[in-house]
Amino acid sequence: MTESPTGDVQLVADAVTYGYPGHPVLDRVDLVVSAGDRVGVVGENGAGKTTLLRVLAGELAPQTGTVRRRGTLASVEQELDAPGGATIGTFVAEALGGVRAAAGELEAAIAGFDHESGDLARLTAAVSRYEHLAAWDADRRVDEALTRFGAPREPERRLDQLSVGERYRVRLACRIGERADLLLLDEPTNHLDAAGIDYLTARLREWPGAVVIVTHDRRLLDDVMTAILDLDPAMDGRPALYGATRYSDYRFLKTQMVRRWQARYRAERKRALELAERLDSTYENLSDEWRPPKGSQTHRRATRARGHVKAADRLIQKLDAEAVEVPTPPLVLTFPDLPSLPPEPQPGPLLDLRAPRVRDRLDLAGVRIEVPACGRLLVTGPNGSGKSTLLAALAGAIVLDRGVRAIAPGVRLGVLAQEGPTEHAAAVVAHPRAAGTAEQLSGFDAYARHALTLLEARLLDPDQLVPVAALGLLTEQDLDRPLRELSVGQRRRFDLACALLAAPHVLILDEPTNHLSVGLVDELTAALRATSAAVVVATHDRRMRADLADWPELSL
Repeated sequence: MTESPTGDVQLVADAVTYGYPGHPVLDRVDLVVSAGDRVGVVGENGAGKTTLLRVLAGELAPQTGTVRRRGTLASVEQELDAPGGATIGTFVAEALGGVRAAAGELEAAIAGFDHESGDLARLTAAVSRYEHLAAWDADRRVDEALTRFGAPREPERRLDQLSVGERYRVRLACRIGERADLLLLDEPTNHLDAAGIDYLTARLREWPGAVVIVTHDRRLLDDVMTAILDLDPAMDGRPALYGATRYSDYRFLKTQMVRRWQARYRAERKRALELAERLDSTYENLSDEWRPPKGSQTHRRATRARGHVKAADRLIQKLDAEAVEVPTPPLVLTFPDLPSLPPEPQPGPLLDLRAPRVRDRLDLAGVRIEVPACGRLLVTGPNGSGKSTLLAALAGAIVLDRGVRAIAPGVRLGVLAQEGPTEHAAAVVAHPRAAGTAEQLSGFDAYARHALTLLEARLLDPDQLVPVAALGLLTEQDLDRPLRELSVGQRRRFDLACALLAAPHVLILDEPTNHLSVGLVDELTAALRATSAAVVVATHDRRMRADLADWPELSL
């Protein structure tokens, strides 16, 4: 990668292909991103969005095709490691290393410059680089971003003592302050509250370089992107770049493309059937009708018959060569018909939580939260306000220092935690992904293990078990794979399936849109509005909050 502070900074991916053993992911991806371009990457979970970012960043080498980058590069992955002993200061120092180097180079160029014989080109380049990075303002930018993202700021704090969300916010703030020529972000809004998203949106809109963002955030697509790259294959079997700058326009264009694809496929299959029937008829004529009486022009008639057969064969071969592939039907969420009441309902709410307090995390003195049958509750508030703790308290997955929780007899809960199964146990019993060895199991096996665990805890009615393959969240091929081989988004889909497994009367969902594809977010929102079960949702997703604006809201 060469450095270039000029306006021609760009990223070029040419026919990039990448796959894992037995599992192709990227197929001939083309992409050109210049300074000022902000490309949103979308697609179904497992389509290769995160893999594409890693290839573009140079972490993975394409198996075919090439990637060319100009300028400095900064990326923020979904899953960040916390190296032993590393601190927030480590992150900051790493991010600002280039800025510090530019400042040092300028100081050296000025100190060694001789006005009569000095290297003016070197001095000019050093000044240009220093100004391009706005190096004098870098520390303030990082500190401001840490504050606006709600991230911890103490340089000595160890990364392994931070939550997943805190680590992500620290890294994101450092990269925003770094001001690289090429910025690659993977689901940047997952761990931000409304104020943090607004700040990020403003910074991205004014970003001087090129930006590529994998996101499910429909509002971010509307507010920031100049184009949308959809990794789901189009009619030619390759990913498609849509010039639409609004999510609704992109969805319209994609729907129209899929309809044309389906219409062409149906027309080609109809034509193929007609040609096959014509060929069969010609063969029959050749064997039966084209047997003229003795003494007639046998040779000429046989030649004409063979000509008909060859012509039909050529037409069929031409049609097969030019035919489009069968349109791959996208996964469509089939939300189960959840019950609203237990077998022997009693008067009062299904779930009741009064004055909960968890030391240093939540204190709602004098507050009573009742979840009635078919009830709805939208929980909002900034990062650190206690939304996840409140939902864990409702689920009975956390010990209260004060307060009372009551659940009606026979009521089943479905719980989706924000940061995966290790954050809070679902409905008090272990989630199938909470144990490390479970990651080696296939989706089918892990789902069955979870069902048995719920059954032993008397939290499952075997007559109302929801089959995982019937939900439209994962294909049967993906469910046959070990969980560890699935993408982050696919594992999130599996967690959602586990929350639905027991046909719950109450759904408790913490940031349910995180890591999901934009299409599934639309489907899930509609399903939550229509389900007979009671639903409690905590979300920072601005579009989902707008879609659920008529629900009762608890703001922390």
